[in-house]
Amino acid sequence: MFHNSYQSGFLSILYSIGSRPLQIWDTQVRNGHVKRITDEDIQSSVLEVVGSNVSTCYITCPADPKKTLGIKLPFLVMIIKNLKRYFSFEVTILDDKGIRRRFRASNYQSTTRVKPFTCTMPMRLDEGWNQIQFNLADFTRRAYGTNYLETLRVQLHANCRVRRLYFSDRLYSEEELPPEFKLFLPISQQQQQQQQEQMQQQQQQQMQQQQKQQMQQQQQVEETTEQGESEEPKQQPPPQPVEAV
Repeated sequence: MFHNSYQSGFLSILYSIGSRPLQIWDTQVRNGHVKRITDEDIQSSVLEVVGSNVSTCYITCPADPKKTLGIKLPFLVMIIKNLKRYFSFEVTILDDKGIRRRFRASNYQSTTRVKPFTCTMPMRLDEGWNQIQFNLADFTRRAYGTNYLETLRVQLHANCRVRRLYFSDRLYSEEELPPEFKLFLPISQQQQQQQQEQMQQQQQQQMQQQQKQQMQQQQQVEETTEQGESEEPKQQPPPQPVEAV
């Protein structure tokens, strides 16, 4: 699909906000669904892939099984939400030996297994939204001792929500990413966070001022006590009784 395209920077293959996010994808669903919904955390449209069996509910790219992606960029980045259910994805690549290798990552596997044509590995997801960065060149070299040439196919299985899938020529910092490749929190949530931070700062400042005032007051009391002790008059001897002459 992208064999004859100039590839540098970013190459997106799925964007949930687009008019046709699955235009180059094929959908396979049994006992589940693939649909666009509004995520409550980011208040924006995302694609939800959910099914009772991860192997029978997935989306795959390209849609035509006879075609390949032909993407030479070595980094695959996925913005995925953890639904706290089984989830996996697969990437099929071509190495410099002319052999197709398939990498499969899942959150229900605990060990890495390398076979001649398939490498399966565990994946850990944080709560909520995650950015998964997959270094295809490094994995190919470590697993098979060969060099990565291009990605042929990407397959995303249940259960997850996806915002964007894209390839890049290198890993980019948050500041370097274009705005449309970032995952923004809604303005209301950002404002709430800022307000909470400001309140915490104000509380800390108030506590520091109170502590400072208490220390000053204590110091003044101590100084006053010391001064009073130094100025206290000496006690006079009691008067002698008057004796009759």
